[in-house]
Amino acid sequence: MTDLSPLVPRAAALVAAARAAGVRIATAESCTGGLIAALLTEVPGSSDVVDRGFVTYSNGAKTDLVGVPADLIAAHGAVSEPVARAMAEGALARSDAHVAVSVTGIAGPGGGSAEKPVGLVHFALAATGRPTRHVERRFGDLGRAGVRLATVETAMRLLEESLRD
Repeated sequence: MTDLSPLVPRAAALVAAARAAGVRIATAESCTGGLIAALLTEVPGSSDVVDRGFVTYSNGAKTDLVGVPADLIAAHGAVSEPVARAMAEGALARSDAHVAVSVTGIAGPGGGSAEKPVGLVHFALAATGRPTRHVERRFGDLGRAGVRLATVETAMRLLEESLRD
C-alpha cells in the first residue's frame, strides 16, 4: 500500500491555495488508481476544491469516462502523451473544475517494455483558457508503491505550479 501521509501537509496547502483562488480540481488517474484524489480529499473541507476524480484504469474507462478516443489509444498506447492529454482535457470537459491533472503509466512490476519501461509515466494538466501541459517522467523500477508515490508527488507539483501561473 502506498503511504500518502507525508504528502498531506502539501495537499492541505494546495487545497487552501485553490480555495483562495476560487479554483476547482478534477483528476483522471490510471496507474495511481485514485491516489491523487484520495490525497486531496484527506484534507478537511476539500469538497470546496475537489470537484471529482475519474479512475480510468482500463482503456474502456478512459474512453467511457473521459472521452479518450479508442483509436487514439490503439495508435499510441494507453501510456502515451496523446492519451494523457486527452484524459486531462476530457476530465476538464466532464467536470465543473478549472484545472484537471491526468496520469497514465506503468507502475510494475510487470507490463514494461524496452520502449515503455516500468516507471514511465505521462502526465497532463489541462486548465481553462490555457494550453494543456504534458510532462513525461521515467522514474525507473522503484517498485509499484514507489512509482505510484512518485507519480502522486509529480501530479501535486503540476497542480501547485498551475495555481502559481
